[in-house]
Amino acid sequence: MRTLTLLLGLLASACASAADLSKGADNFYHSTRVTQQKVTFKNQYQMPVTGSLFIPKDRDPQAKNAAIVVGHPMGAVKEQSATLYAQKLAEQGFVTLAIDLSFWGESGGEPRNAVSPDIYAEDFSAAVDYLGAQSFVDPARIGVLGICGSGSFVISAAKIDPRMRAIATVSMYDMGAANRQGLRHALTLAQRKQILAEAAAQRDVEFRGGETRYTSGTVHRLDADSTPIEREFYDFYRTPRGEVTPAGQSPALTTHPTLTSNVKFMNFYPFNDIATISPRPMLFITGDQAHSREFSEEAYRLAAEPKELVVVPDAGHVDLYDRVDLIPFGKLTAFFKANLR
Repeated sequence: MRTLTLLLGLLASACASAADLSKGADNFYHSTRVTQQKVTFKNQYQMPVTGSLFIPKDRDPQAKNAAIVVGHPMGAVKEQSATLYAQKLAEQGFVTLAIDLSFWGESGGEPRNAVSPDIYAEDFSAAVDYLGAQSFVDPARIGVLGICGSGSFVISAAKIDPRMRAIATVSMYDMGAANRQGLRHALTLAQRKQILAEAAAQRDVEFRGGETRYTSGTVHRLDADSTPIEREFYDFYRTPRGEVTPAGQSPALTTHPTLTSNVKFMNFYPFNDIATISPRPMLFITGDQAHSREFSEEAYRLAAEPKELVVVPDAGHVDLYDRVDLIPFGKLTAFFKANLR
């Protein structure tokens, strides 16, 4: 029986390493209809934020364009999902900016892989600062789009930054609720306290010069006991489908925050006062099979009008990272065109 289990595990790993590129999975899409350049600017804490700026080649050089800031999944980098979305939207006439959040990818911040929800939200406001200062951007027509964890960060940012005129999220994770309660409230109070105790003990270790520890994130190996969610993330982050070697970050640590900083999500409540974003419009997109669907539905319930929830048939959480046959780019385009006029 043990031999059979090992064989099943090896088979699962071999299948996953090939990467599932069905339904148009195209994370590394490269558009010939837009120009791309790397830009760096500083947030309010004087930390450098790096992004990829995309400009439609056929834009009117005399016009001021609407613009969209795009944020990557939590623990990822801009080259994972965000630049795909940014290019597809730039093809529709928007100036787009896919950013690396602070502590990740090419953006600044030490230690690497640190969690700071307030600074993540500030990065989106800093991106609006940058775009609004460009001669080819209309500062009154800037929107934001957050994928996965960035969905909760753009909501946090938009609550206090009215320059963000239209807010969209895709496969959103409420990183606060996910860490406090787990999916479907599966985390007990005792388990939460144990996590806090481990992080506090690790602070003592690292203060005395011990090695940094990392937590959560995508598994590096599959076996017969791997969960469907582990397999879903593995197929994107640990196979050629979505794996990258980001500047300023070890690929082995992609999606792994530091243990001591990850508990800061326990104090993160992005949906508190979400209704105050109104009358600016909000769009929430999730898959009907997504394990994260509960977060988009809760945000939609709490948000004030105008708001819209789009549930994509036959789509899971990670499917909406890069499967272009499933991602409703037409809906996103129509939302931003209508609300960034």
